[in-house]
Amino acid sequence: MQRLEQAAPHGATGVSLPSSDLAERVMSRVSRRLLGFLFLLFMFSFLDRINIGFAGAAMSRDLGLSAAAFGLANTVFYAAYIACGIPSNLMLERIGARRWIALLVVAWGIASTCTMFARDETSLYLLRMLVGITEAGFLPGMLLYITRWFPSQYRSRANALFMIAMPVTATLGSIVSGFLLELHGSLGLHGWQWLFLVEGLPCVVLGVIAWYRLDDSPASARWLSAEEKQVLANLMAADHEAQAHKGEGDGAGRWLTTGTLRLALIYFCMVTTMGMVNIWGPQMIAGFSAGAGNVVTGFLVAVPQVVTVIAMLWLGSRSDRLRERRWHTFAPLAVGALGWLAAAFLHTPALQLLGISLASAGAFGAMTVFWAFADQNLSSAAKVVGIAFINAFGNAATIVSSLMVGVLKDHTQSFAAGICYAAVLLVIGAVLVVGSPRARRTTVHA
Repeated sequence: MQRLEQAAPHGATGVSLPSSDLAERVMSRVSRRLLGFLFLLFMFSFLDRINIGFAGAAMSRDLGLSAAAFGLANTVFYAAYIACGIPSNLMLERIGARRWIALLVVAWGIASTCTMFARDETSLYLLRMLVGITEAGFLPGMLLYITRWFPSQYRSRANALFMIAMPVTATLGSIVSGFLLELHGSLGLHGWQWLFLVEGLPCVVLGVIAWYRLDDSPASARWLSAEEKQVLANLMAADHEAQAHKGEGDGAGRWLTTGTLRLALIYFCMVTTMGMVNIWGPQMIAGFSAGAGNVVTGFLVAVPQVVTVIAMLWLGSRSDRLRERRWHTFAPLAVGALGWLAAAFLHTPALQLLGISLASAGAFGAMTVFWAFADQNLSSAAKVVGIAFINAFGNAATIVSSLMVGVLKDHTQSFAAGICYAAVLLVIGAVLVVGSPRARRTTVHA
């Protein structure tokens, strides 16, 4: 069985590196302690971000929202999300991950739950802004947090197991939301109000648990022995020393480079599709499955997410095994573009569903490899701002696509034009990936 060894060969740094078996045992313990809980937090974070997509049709009808107005509500969310991402990561550095993440989880749970009290466009915009502000720091904060616990040779797997929460959540969320929408009229609440209530409140409890369960760094973890802390410290020190010679800059003041901008633009192209799948996907599928009912539609919406989970696991595993990043990012982007074109121009429901599935699998699958590649191209010090910047810039795509798709839908009475826009951006992203420098390969020993 192959094991990933340290990124730098023995002797390349002044750090005493542990044996492979000892390192594997320590990292296995860290994974068991952290990744399951981080996965759970990300599930609820992503659910509270996308549940407005499941509620969209019923909410728009009850509140009298046009497609453009509904799209603007998502634009407001992402405007706040983008504006607060970098400040949030800087605050995490200042007060510590445990306190900051716990506070964010409680805050977004309250804000998301309060969306059930929306009464018109203005109140919906305000509430979505609050959700965006409180959720802004979670994903970049967690990506940064993972770099403090997982050396580079383990980080791709850690990122994949953490980020698989997105399609898993979309899969389960579509089914659960379908049943919650059927509660329409219970206790005088609309179905979409039940959705925000049931999916938002658990985050308050999770935030309290995070306060006691997370540690700021391995050095403060009481569940690690002194030997285990030293093993992890040596692995991270070797990682830091290897990254300090990359030329990307050793300080946060030099995080903005041509390479960082290229990565941000590639991520922008991916997020366009990811946002469309999660925000508009339920309405697209409901459109060509008219009359199927909320529960059946919920299961149909889950189909692209199941395909996406399989693609992410397969691509992440294959990319790590072959130690190749560039073509494992390019290929799924190209397949995703073809999927969108199928969804736009084929008029058979089954083929349209297949097209949306390929588009979703392509964008999310590429993202699984993308963050491993991006991580290798940022120095340790530059990651605090660099990761937040790439995430913020990429999520600007959702602002543009939410508004654009809504306007195009109102004017053309079809999603085809918006789908073509997403397909073109996936092609642009694929071209940019081909022109990117190759990621360094890690040394592998049998």
